[in-house]
Amino acid sequence: MNIFTKEFVNGGEIPQLYTGEGRNISLPLEWGDVPKEAKSLVLIVDDPDSPDPVAPKMTWVHWVAYNIPPNTTHLPEGASGHRMPSGTIEGMNDWNKKGYGGPCPSAGRHRYFIKLYALDTLLPPSDHADKKHIEAAMKGHVLASAERVGTYENRGRYIGHVAV
Repeated sequence: MNIFTKEFVNGGEIPQLYTGEGRNISLPLEWGDVPKEAKSLVLIVDDPDSPDPVAPKMTWVHWVAYNIPPNTTHLPEGASGHRMPSGTIEGMNDWNKKGYGGPCPSAGRHRYFIKLYALDTLLPPSDHADKKHIEAAMKGHVLASAERVGTYENRGRYIGHVAV
């Protein structure tokens, strides 16, 4: 399985448009080679460098989406909240909101992991599903996974995930 975006090379910088300092819209993503036996896909975007990459204390979750139909091959720019495939459920991010929240690091250059999982099942719907709940529900059901990493550094407008 693979996942990519035309917006940056793996390990490259995420364009400001997709961050809390830009329009804060979800990235366009494409993927392929999903196992034929997959029943659903899960997408998780998180930042393990929070709050400071020199001394990370937590992984900040930016986006959780699950029960994405396995025949889906992409998400267009700005899909979160508006143009998700039928049946897809967006879970809670660490702002306690459903959908995408773009990078807005408090200090230094952070890494953002975009992870896609193919599952052999659909996950039970929940109004409060977050990364922790989705990962627990996925256990024993992952057929394949793919990952892409982007980076972003604060341009001075945010401090600790809060606009100033």
